This record gives sequence, C-alpha cells and structure tokens, in this order.
Amino acid sequence: MMRRLLLVAIAALALAGAAAWFARTALREPLSLPDSGYVLEVPAGASLRSVVLRLKEEGVLEHPRIVLAYGRLTGLAAGIKAGEYLVPAGTTPMALLRQLVEGKVRLHALTIVEGWTTHDLLRAVHRHPAIRASEPGQADAALLAAVAGGADHPEGWFFPDTYRFARGTTDREVLQMAYERMKTVLERAWAGRSAGLPLRSPYEALILASIVEKETGLDRERSRVAGVFVRRLQAGMRLQADPTVIYGLGGNFDGDLTRRQLAQDTPYNSYTRTGLPPSPIALPGESSLLAAVHPDESEALYFVASGEEDGSHVFSATLREHNAAVRRYLAMLKEDSK
Repeated sequence: MMRRLLLVAIAALALAGAAAWFARTALREPLSLPDSGYVLEVPAGASLRSVVLRLKEEGVLEHPRIVLAYGRLTGLAAGIKAGEYLVPAGTTPMALLRQLVEGKVRLHALTIVEGWTTHDLLRAVHRHPAIRASEPGQADAALLAAVAGGADHPEGWFFPDTYRFARGTTDREVLQMAYERMKTVLERAWAGRSAGLPLRSPYEALILASIVEKETGLDRERSRVAGVFVRRLQAGMRLQADPTVIYGLGGNFDGDLTRRQLAQDTPYNSYTRTGLPPSPIALPGESSLLAAVHPDESEALYFVASGEEDGSHVFSATLREHNAAVRRYLAMLKEDSK
C-alpha cells in the first residue's frame, strides 16, 4: 500500500513538473506572427480573457488558458491597458503580457512641414487616421483659438517637426504639442538674439522668420535673406517680399503673381506698406527663427533668384547691381524657354 502511494505521489510530481515545464515553454514560445508584426487593438475595459481568446481565434496564440492562468497568478491580468499595440515578430506570450501591462502602445506620426500655413496643418491633422476630433464639427478657427488663445493670430505658432502619439489622440492635443514646442524654441532664440535688431518682441521675430522661410529653401541663405529684411526695416524701406503679398491674396492667388496684384493693397502687401506684416505668413522652422535673430551683417539690400537648379539667390548691395542680376535672371529664363 505504501509502495503504491509512493508511486502515485511520484507520478503526480512528475505530471506537475511536466505541466510546469509545458507552461513555461508555452509562455516563452514565440507567437504565430507575420514578419511585419501584428496590430492588436485592446478596447477600454477589455479583460485579459477576452484578449487571449481573440488571439486564439485569429491563430496568433495557441494556449490562451496558460497565459490567462499566468496573468491571474501573477496579478498582471488586472493591469492590462487599452490601446493599439504593434506586436513585432518573435514576441512571446510573456513579453506580450508585459507590453500590455506597461502600456507600450503603437505610436503614429505627423510631420509638420516647414513653410506650411495653418490651413495646410489643419488639413493634415484632419486627414490623419489616428487623430480624432476633440469636438466633432468644431470650426477650425475655434480649434486654433482653443490651443493658441493667447496669440493675436494663430498663423506661425506651430513648430514644424515630427510628432508621435497614440491612436485616439485628439486634434487639440497634437496642435498643443506643436504650439508649446514653438513657444519654447522661439523664447530660446529670442533670448540669444543679436544686439540692435529692429524687432520689438519675439512675435516680430516670428513674423520675420516666416518670411525668411518662404523666401528660401536653403539653410545657408537664411541669415542672408534675414539680413536684407533687417536692413530694410532699419532704413525704413519696404520689404517688397512676394510671399507676403501672396499670403494677403488668400484664395485669390492662382500661382502667378501679377503686377496688378503687387499693387493691390492688403495688410500683408509689403510693396504698398512699410514694416512687418501683421502676423506670420507660414510656419517657420528653427533655422529660419535663428536667422531672424542672427541676420548676416553684409550690406545687401536686395536679392533675386539666380536661376540655378539649387534655388539659390543673388544678393546685391545697390539697386544698380540688383537690376543687373534681374536682367541676367530674365535672360536665363528666356533662354531656357526656347
């Protein structure tokens, strides 16, 4: 009798050991995932049981009961967080459970491009599949005001960069990230500005930076362009910047700036008005912001496109030099059109 009980006990221990080994193996065996990974949506309030059963149905997880038992035994089952998860190939059930508990959700990205206007920004935000409207049907002006309520005009106040966020992040939250970043970068640039600038506030630096942003796409030229405009402001000359005129035309600009439009007075027409326009005309990047507060110290008062493929410009200190550069540019255009 004792021998039989001993054999039964040994068999039970062996079975328990085998079960424990099997469970450990099952928890450490990679899930059945494609090489590109697997996107797992965990709704708010979902239990670990519902998650593992869905993974079983989709052929991802072979032993859901073992994962559920492990989760309950360790207390992890109650700690999973809702969200969208990207589960890479090679992930084990144990690693997935840790990912769910730590809330390591999949991050999406939105890149705000230098030189965009707020109209371009809002269009990109509204079209992004992972961003939800904070207040469906809310007018764009109200949305911008909710984020940049302290600004006189929302244009220019959103820093161009790539922002990452979880699915379900609201439009207001994304815009808030860009707004706060712009305030930080602008404040830092203004604090380190060169002496003697004809700019009275960080906001005026933002306005100038937006014009620089639209005038050249070359980082090496930005301080030179800023220098031209700074010297014009100091001399009481009009800026005569085509991008400000175009911004003031709004939807009336069809891509071809005419002499009549250059003479059409708007608050943004820097051919008809002196000084800076009333607001930025685009979203400037950091290089344009730094150029606005650290303009070059040459004598150039004019610039015109060089006609080269790199989009560079010719800078001149006198009107005579500038007119000669314009004639060369027009001749180049004429030659290229043949």
